[in-house]
Amino acid sequence: MKAYRKLGRKSLRARNALLAGLLVLGGGTFLPLTAEAAEAEEASETAQAETAAEAPTYTMGEMVVTATRTEKREIDVPMATEVITEEDIKDSGATNMAEILQKVNGFTWNTMGPLGASNGVMANDVVVRGVDNGTLVLMNGVSISQRGLYNLQEIPADIIEQVEVVKGGGGTLYGSAAMGGVINIITKSEAANSVTVGFGNFAQSKYHLNVGGDGLVVTYDRNWFGHVEDMTSAEVTRGMTTTDFRDTRNQSATVSYKFNDHLNFMYGHYDTRTKFLREVSEKYATASATAAAVGAPFNDIENITSRDTVQLNYHDRNWKASLFYNSGMIEKRTHTYLNSSLEAAPDWADTQEKNITYGLDVQRNWTIGKGTLTAGFFGERESFQQLYTDSNGTYSNFMRNNWAVFAQWDQKIDKKNSFIIGARETWASASESYSNFSASGQFLHKMTKNDSLFLNISQSFIMPTLKQIYGSTNGQTATPGLKPQKGINYEIGWKRMKGDHTWKASLFRMDIKDNISATLDPTTASYVYGNEDFQNEGLELSYALQKKEGFSYNLGLTWQNPKVKDSGRIISVMGRRVSDYTKPYWDRTLGKFQLTGGISYKKDKWRAAFNWSLLTARVRKVNAAPNIHEKPYFLTTLTVAYAPTDKSEFALTVDNVFDRRDVVSKGTSPYYSAPCNFLFSFTQKF
Repeated sequence: MKAYRKLGRKSLRARNALLAGLLVLGGGTFLPLTAEAAEAEEASETAQAETAAEAPTYTMGEMVVTATRTEKREIDVPMATEVITEEDIKDSGATNMAEILQKVNGFTWNTMGPLGASNGVMANDVVVRGVDNGTLVLMNGVSISQRGLYNLQEIPADIIEQVEVVKGGGGTLYGSAAMGGVINIITKSEAANSVTVGFGNFAQSKYHLNVGGDGLVVTYDRNWFGHVEDMTSAEVTRGMTTTDFRDTRNQSATVSYKFNDHLNFMYGHYDTRTKFLREVSEKYATASATAAAVGAPFNDIENITSRDTVQLNYHDRNWKASLFYNSGMIEKRTHTYLNSSLEAAPDWADTQEKNITYGLDVQRNWTIGKGTLTAGFFGERESFQQLYTDSNGTYSNFMRNNWAVFAQWDQKIDKKNSFIIGARETWASASESYSNFSASGQFLHKMTKNDSLFLNISQSFIMPTLKQIYGSTNGQTATPGLKPQKGINYEIGWKRMKGDHTWKASLFRMDIKDNISATLDPTTASYVYGNEDFQNEGLELSYALQKKEGFSYNLGLTWQNPKVKDSGRIISVMGRRVSDYTKPYWDRTLGKFQLTGGISYKKDKWRAAFNWSLLTARVRKVNAAPNIHEKPYFLTTLTVAYAPTDKSEFALTVDNVFDRRDVVSKGTSPYYSAPCNFLFSFTQKF
């Protein structure tokens, strides 16, 4: 941490010098890339390597571009990675991006209802290696995370071509929030004209339309899940309440246009609506005679989230650049009938917030001898607007600029050994200004053309969000002294990819200082953000057999021990210490053991797949007290499909096959999985 402190005290002049230097490099478009002899040598070695790796079967599905910002085969990436292909997504039976990730090894599933529903700002966040606020979500290489929220249930599975996952710190290349890992969602630039219609129990329905041609793709997607009873429970002063989900709807429309092989445009609109009805389920003896009876409505809530994403992406051999605009809105409409004593208390509230980010992400690659230099610049304007109605009526609007410069050197030592080193300087300018320097290093040793060993040491960070700093609602206290979250990921791993077989093993440790976490202040009934420490160490093992026909298998095992503790760095808010309500001891979080797997079969016109995720040794969060034990969850999905022609297919997807009532949330309130449900669909291409 001494290095952090020294770098944190660097003058603005030094940071500007770093920026100027990288911009000068970035402007060197017409400088020679390498000597002719070096180019010839590198081309010869590349040709030999591709021949050895059977280049004719080399596909995009075998490559990861997220991990290093450059195109590499997965076995040549010195980090723990996963590639989820379009075929994998079909076999999973997932309807949206949140469901695609629920059975990935090392991922903890967190949701509040069917279709991956969220509860306002209580989003279905993706927890990678136990870091519940440390996942950066990209779409086509551009961040769509806004103040740590991304609402993956809004992104339909049918528009996704591939998902690339990088575990461990990714802050050097991708900036704030990539503490636990990076998820890059690659959307389809071409797709067959098709229509899908589906129906199921619990009033489920699905409609998907895909049309286009000559570089243009237009899609519309709508998924609906009806009434589900008793999805969560909560205690009030004079009784108990349960919550029913009345309706959940995910809807989206996207337009993409491919101008040429280098330039493409995409616009997407995504929204989700979820309705809850909370009722009295038990009345305590202490309740007054006038208290509402069992079955009376306590309150009803409608959550509305929507997002607009606009991207203009350019890439060629040496350049990548993205202009982006993201706008996200979260609205919560609440009608209250009773107070905690179950007495009449008619009231309503409408909470609404809007997040906007827009900017530029550009990088340039130079090939120099056997090495590649990647350098770039990132600039973003961020705004947070809070609109909510109470007895006073309040509006707040906060903005800041986020800047970063980064560089990476990828050096091939010889035919078997290579290394990558990188650095990033990030700063944010607002009334509360922050800066951070992070670095990373990776080493790769190719044992054979099919086996590789790697070492990865990466620093990452998370800047406090505008909402965390300024508060802005009566449900959250402002925390102007909040510190950036900083951490280091240590990892050694092995990969073997030969023919249809893939083996992976990874041993990791994560140390995070000033982990940003929310704690309920009992004196004000509002949430206060503070800093705590986080540690996790673990082992990930996986094996997959992937065949075009016949049986395929995959199996993953993760052991980990995520835990948190009050950092001891006290923040004073309105005369109170945040640490008064946190835990000055190591408290385990989430789960220790995870077993994921799947088995699929493909033959002629039939395909079938069964996938699962089992998480055991679980705990669930409790404020100001040790986390409590929670029973394992066992998530299962079965998909069976028959294609009578090459342009039509019938499919049946069954979720929660064993009809388990598992807690699928990690917070203080237990949200349960939806009962066993099915969706029968038909797809016609034209």
